Amino acid sequence: MEAAAPPTTTIVVMGVSGSGKSTVASGLVERLGWEFAEGDEFHPKANVEKMAAGHPLDDEDRWPWLRKLAGWIGEHEQAGRSVVVTCSALKRSYRDLLREGNPSVWFAHVTVDPDLLRERLRRRAGHYMPASLLDSQLATLEPLQPDEPGAAVSGAGAPDQVLDELLAVLEAERGELQPER
Repeated sequence: MEAAAPPTTTIVVMGVSGSGKSTVASGLVERLGWEFAEGDEFHPKANVEKMAAGHPLDDEDRWPWLRKLAGWIGEHEQAGRSVVVTCSALKRSYRDLLREGNPSVWFAHVTVDPDLLRERLRRRAGHYMPASLLDSQLATLEPLQPDEPGAAVSGAGAPDQVLDELLAVLEAERGELQPER
């Protein structure tokens, strides 16, 4: 009799712009060898243009984007592949949509002091999300609740330190993580 395949894990690296989602996700992919998706790439052109013009997205802008991202997660989960994806996932309702029918989802909420976020955004070049939208993201952010799968980790430290802390919490909750072969 064949042993059951280990369950998949989808790490959704979440947080506001400038928190270090892409850096953390890149480190996770490097360590685990899992497939990666940049959640921003799932935005329709209209959302990107709206943000680039300095206008925050509203829920109606976000729902189609989140559904597309949840579909991608579901496809990989069904195929038995663990993945890492970035997504701001600012509200509980957004996270609930990503988890709906996707039990593999585990949120890694990267938290950073607002002053450090502003400094990071001032230095960042080549991203369509202007620093002027940070305050709207901070106002929208609903931190992870105890009944949500995941953990908050400070993104203020060195990337390796952040990754070590994050992986320790995840492994304590989910067991040993299997690198892709």
